[in-house]
Amino acid sequence: MSAVLGLGTYKVHAAAEAACTACAAGAAWVDTAPNYGGGATHRLLAPVLAEHPQVKVATKTGFFTPAQRLSAVAAGVLGEDQARTGHSLAPAFLRWQTEQSLHELGRADLVFVHNPERSARHRQQVHARLRKAFDVLEEFACAGRIGGYGVATWSGFESGAFTVPGLVELARQVAGGQTHHLVAVQQPVSLVMDRPIRQSLGGRGPLVQARAAGLTTFASSPLHGGELIDLVTPELVEFIRPGLSPAAACLLVAASTPSLDVVLLSASSSGHWAEAATALALPLGARQLTEVTDVCAAG
Repeated sequence: MSAVLGLGTYKVHAAAEAACTACAAGAAWVDTAPNYGGGATHRLLAPVLAEHPQVKVATKTGFFTPAQRLSAVAAGVLGEDQARTGHSLAPAFLRWQTEQSLHELGRADLVFVHNPERSARHRQQVHARLRKAFDVLEEFACAGRIGGYGVATWSGFESGAFTVPGLVELARQVAGGQTHHLVAVQQPVSLVMDRPIRQSLGGRGPLVQARAAGLTTFASSPLHGGELIDLVTPELVEFIRPGLSPAAACLLVAASTPSLDVVLLSASSSGHWAEAATALALPLGARQLTEVTDVCAAG
């Protein structure tokens, strides 16, 4: 069984159009962040999401645009030193940014702490800041204002800044017991960043650990920002599945990863969504997925 499709809105120029297309095509999730689209994406998505209440929405907290920085400093939730970094997990800022996101989007089924590995150099510092972030988001979840929270990372699992069991333990500590609202993790999965694929095929790694903990797993950047479309050879595409486009073939590899629930596709046209859905209807088996990753590693 392959992962379901969701819309990823990072670097999507026409966010409202893309969301309309994705929702009409049956996308399960729309994934966004306050800093996407220069800070405009939330507002563009809001009316589309209101028309499609069955589609879940995930946003993030941590990064901010220059305009958001000025507003946060003026509101007293971000210090000048923090403001210069473009990223903060300060509790007052996370609370303020999540309030802004709810106001702009209208709802949030999930709020990811965005690239927490950026918040500090040392693992213990990252954990301390994550714990405070979880505390803020647990409050929102307990109040029924968000559905739950998670961690969206680019390199945190890879670098060892944190692990899935460690995140679950932090959430339990914050919640004061077994019941908590940590519900998801997100990380890049692609033929370029293929370690999660190989780990899952071996029954280990963050995706497997997250699935075992009852968390929903998301794959970001399955086409590696579009770079994979030009990197894969026609021979590799044919090896993955004859007749597919390079984009569909690369997406199929990511979506076939064991223990993956949602793969985020950044596409605006109905043709691309239809092609993706057709490809994902028949996922790659473990043996073929292993052969594909072996071929790429050898190349």
